Amino acid sequence: MKAVTRVRERLCMPFSSSSHSQHFQFRNDIRNNLKLKDPISENNNFEEAIDVLCQQKRVKEAVELLHRIDHRPSARAYSTLIAACVRHRALELGRRVHAHTKGSNFVLGVFICNRLLDMYAKCGSLVDAQMLFDEMGHRDLCSWNTMIAGYAKLGRLEQARKLFDEMPRRDNFSWNAAISGYVSHDRPWEALELFRVMQRCERSNSNKFTLSSALAASAAIPCLRLGKEIHGYLMRTELNLDEVVWSALLDLYGKCGSLDEARGIFDQMKSKDVVSWTTMIHRCFEDGRKEEGLSLFRDLMWSGVRPNEYTFAGVLNECADHAAEHLGKEVHGYMMRVGYDPCSFAVSALVHMYSKCGNTRVARRVFNHMPHKDLVSWTSLIVGYAQNGEPEEALHFFELLLQSGTKPDQITFVGVLSACTHAGLVDKGLEYFHSIREKHGLMHSADHYACVIDLLARSGRFKEAENIIDNMPIKPDKFLWASLLGGCRIHGNLELAKRAAKALYDIEPENPATYITLANIYANAGLWTEVAKVRKDMDNRGIVKKPGKSWIEIKRQVHVFLVGDTSHPKTSHIHEFLVELSKKMKEEGYVPDTNFVLHDVEEEQKEQNLVYHSEKLAVAFGIISTPPGTPIKVFKNLRTCVDCHTGIKYISKIVQRKIIVRDSNRFHCFEDGSCSCKDYW
Repeated sequence: MKAVTRVRERLCMPFSSSSHSQHFQFRNDIRNNLKLKDPISENNNFEEAIDVLCQQKRVKEAVELLHRIDHRPSARAYSTLIAACVRHRALELGRRVHAHTKGSNFVLGVFICNRLLDMYAKCGSLVDAQMLFDEMGHRDLCSWNTMIAGYAKLGRLEQARKLFDEMPRRDNFSWNAAISGYVSHDRPWEALELFRVMQRCERSNSNKFTLSSALAASAAIPCLRLGKEIHGYLMRTELNLDEVVWSALLDLYGKCGSLDEARGIFDQMKSKDVVSWTTMIHRCFEDGRKEEGLSLFRDLMWSGVRPNEYTFAGVLNECADHAAEHLGKEVHGYMMRVGYDPCSFAVSALVHMYSKCGNTRVARRVFNHMPHKDLVSWTSLIVGYAQNGEPEEALHFFELLLQSGTKPDQITFVGVLSACTHAGLVDKGLEYFHSIREKHGLMHSADHYACVIDLLARSGRFKEAENIIDNMPIKPDKFLWASLLGGCRIHGNLELAKRAAKALYDIEPENPATYITLANIYANAGLWTEVAKVRKDMDNRGIVKKPGKSWIEIKRQVHVFLVGDTSHPKTSHIHEFLVELSKKMKEEGYVPDTNFVLHDVEEEQKEQNLVYHSEKLAVAFGIISTPPGTPIKVFKNLRTCVDCHTGIKYISKIVQRKIIVRDSNRFHCFEDGSCSCKDYW
């Protein structure tokens, strides 16, 4: 270490050609302290010193050594230094080496010129590269290819194509650089056009790199026919396919929606890396083939290939979307066993999964153990608390987020406004809404407007809601109008409901929810003629109400119920239990709410229809299938109806159970006769 320090001190000393003794001593230091071999000549000493300094990653000192040599360095010395500058992306040091070649009157050959071109291109200085390229008296194929690849990599495709068209001859690298440049910068049609030109060129043979780029271009369009043509060419030429080509084929069929063919490619792959596994798993999820995707993930866990954070995040998000908490826990357990980066976004996906599954306790525990909490995890927890009927916690964590110095984004404020909506904090919600622009410098999004209209409409402040709608700078979307219509249903505002419904008919005329909600408003007002008109309009348009569906998981088996369902093996037990339960509920003061039953039928028949709603069937089955005191968790694809919401409150008190129902809007936690949403949902 002392020897190296002495050499460094010598390097920093000013050098004069008259100081012969200093120069001599410096050469001895280089030789002795860097342990160089006995020199054949003085030139070899300095070349070896440069080699050693570059190997020790002391590139700056190696370049400074050039200025202590009293003779012209060799091509080898310059080449070594330029290569070191490339490795360390040391542009300024590379420029100094280039300048030294000029100062020493070194005649640059094509090899050194190409090294310099490569250095400038990889360091992002195409201006320097182009100047050198223009000065070169002789250019070889490598010179042209380096420039084309440099321009293509930085997205300057016009310059890359101009050079490509001008070059006297091309090899596979030339074609690959130009084609992959188009693919990398979202110009797939031009990539395929150039690929066809290459195919027509007799002397050009496509290799696996070219074909991978062409497949990627076909996937980006997406165009399955073109991709299949390239796949056919691959088969005919019998190229030795590697992981890159197999992955490109997998990506092609997946993005083109041909999942069975993608699975066929995946199964043929002899060597599957984590990217291939992750791609195939995510394609299954995107195509709605949840079970197949999860089965593949289990295969991955046994394959010996370690999942990465993208794999974990994708599977956890799928568990969140389907409220599959037990599967999410399995993934969490596996992550704990194999180890994972606590700072990765997979941990944020864990917070999101537990929040979406209604387990805010574990979500918070995972969040608390994160060494660096990112905005995604903060937002997931805030939205989770808001959806799970804990608005105070949601707003508390939002304030903690602000105190942490993390800057909220537009999605964070959707969670904050949602918390205010479900807590009935109208003025607080309006304060947060105005702070989005005034305090945080963000633009109001369509979701923010939908939330604030929901906030005002639910509380009956329709004049303020209309004023915001009439003056907002963006066009109201379907979510805003649906929020307004929902508020009109709560307060029976017929005139404004008609306005909201008309707007929704224009935006999405085939959505049955609008017709059903408007019909419910008419039914609640006793306007059965209007209800009949709505139903006739639905029939004429061929619009069918989406059936309500609820499900519950018992002993890792999912049981699904439809309204009036009689297909379940325990149907008779469920119905008997509900009949007995109905009697006890009425004794406790329960009165069936038949206002939202669409059909103008006898009151007794209306009550009968309400008893067998899907969520009540699922709750009843959960109660008779589990020991006393066991919490019940039910999921529903639609918004729970008013009567079921009231009824389950009574059920929770009678059976002394905690009953959680997640509908399309939020979680409802029923306990001892009350709901976490405070009847404000």
